[in-house]
Amino acid sequence: MEITVNFKNIKSSDKLREYVEKKLNKIDKLFDKPTEARVVFSKEKEIRNVEINLIGSKLNIHVKETGENMQPAIDLAVDKLKNQLKKSREKITSHRTQRKPREDAVENEIIEE
Repeated sequence: MEITVNFKNIKSSDKLREYVEKKLNKIDKLFDKPTEARVVFSKEKEIRNVEINLIGSKLNIHVKETGENMQPAIDLAVDKLKNQLKKSREKITSHRTQRKPREDAVENEIIEE
């Protein structure tokens, strides 16, 4: 996974960069194909924001989380990301199982007539 980290209105920190990369590399196991992650850390007054964009083939997920500290906000954002990934996977698998093969559908129409 290719991870890009940007900082807005906040000093860049290697600790935050390493922490996010560690968390996102754990999620990388859920993907079949390589993906790109864009992470933006920003600060507005006393509120810290974390935005994560995952971009891959047939996949585009955006997560935004706010908090007083960065690490808990990162944890919450990664949890949201996992939930969205699981939902999209379940949606794909449920659509595949509901689909009937084309030949069976044609045979059923002929029998009913």
